[in-house]
Amino acid sequence: MRCGLLGEKLGHSYSPQIHAELADYEYLLYEKAPEEVEEFVLRGDWHGLNVTIPYKKTVVPFCDELSETAEVVGSVNTLLRREDGTIFGDNTDAFGFETLLRRTFPADLSGKKALVLGTGGASVTVCAVLRKHGADVISVSRSGENNYGNLERHADVSLLVNTTPLGMYPNNGTKAVDLAAFPTLEAVLDVVYNPARTALLLQAEELGIPCAGGLTMLVAQAKRSAEIFLGRELPDSELVRITKLLSQTMQNIILIGMPGSGKSCIANLLADRLGRPCMEADAELEKAAGKSIPEIFEQEGEAGFRARETEILAALGKLSGIVLSTGGGCVTRPENYPLLHQNGTIFRLDRELDHLAREGRPLSRNADLKQMFAVRDPLYERFADYTVDNNGEPEQTVQTILEVLQ
Repeated sequence: MRCGLLGEKLGHSYSPQIHAELADYEYLLYEKAPEEVEEFVLRGDWHGLNVTIPYKKTVVPFCDELSETAEVVGSVNTLLRREDGTIFGDNTDAFGFETLLRRTFPADLSGKKALVLGTGGASVTVCAVLRKHGADVISVSRSGENNYGNLERHADVSLLVNTTPLGMYPNNGTKAVDLAAFPTLEAVLDVVYNPARTALLLQAEELGIPCAGGLTMLVAQAKRSAEIFLGRELPDSELVRITKLLSQTMQNIILIGMPGSGKSCIANLLADRLGRPCMEADAELEKAAGKSIPEIFEQEGEAGFRARETEILAALGKLSGIVLSTGGGCVTRPENYPLLHQNGTIFRLDRELDHLAREGRPLSRNADLKQMFAVRDPLYERFADYTVDNNGEPEQTVQTILEVLQ
């Protein structure tokens, strides 16, 4: 069986990895120009296709039959060529979003107000699912009746869903609305899955609002597509397993801690064990600056160094699947937290002060480490998802981190 993903510009896609976990059929990426789509869909050598932007509406006329969901939504993201040669079209994005919704917002939506940002294809699907569950749906566009300039009229919303590409890699850090304007929010969903936490979700976390990104939706729609291709159901446990696997693969492992606490050593060991790229924030900073860190401190002072450090962390934090060793003082700038947290699990390495290395470290070489620790300790705690003791053998520290990740 030959299956795959049809789109105009696919770039990096996680679909082959997901479908390889779901079944053993061949799954290829088919990049096609608009004028090639009809010929490929009608006469190409495929058995099952997923369809992504901008062709979800384009392929509808080529279908001999549509599912009820595809008819309601008016777009197709899954095609099946049946044994008689006819083409069946379905929309498994709806199943994917419904799965995400149930897992994040299990309460009854009947009569509750839901605000959906965006009016594209994803928005149409999301709105259809929310209306099916009885929600009072308000769709927001740049210039429509409900736009980003008059959302104060909807301050009483219970659910907010972002279906726009705002905040999606590589344009991390942007969001369409300020969640503080919606004091009754019970949940925030974002269909974007890269980064794991968009700026919208980071603010939701900060405000204590239950939230989730689009990774569950991505895997759930793929699972439903695979079931259509195979003609049989797959266990729900596969959704949980593959979502966890993909999350672990995509998210960065970030190491923070006092200067000399062993971050570089542990980062290299972790990268070797996991087969991941290892990145050193200080090394990347020196490369970008064209001079050493001591030279930067001498010429620009600590303020200049910290500004450069934030720029580097902004770039590194966008990446996926890396092990990142940070400088000891990165926690002194609050704006560095979302840069690291957006796509990573943050581990603080804890080491006794008299075991810290000082050589080549401009701030700690002549500093009072007790005083430095007193200032930074609460900052490390604020940044860290987990604290790991690094006073023993490095391999034990690595093993502890791996166990946490599992």
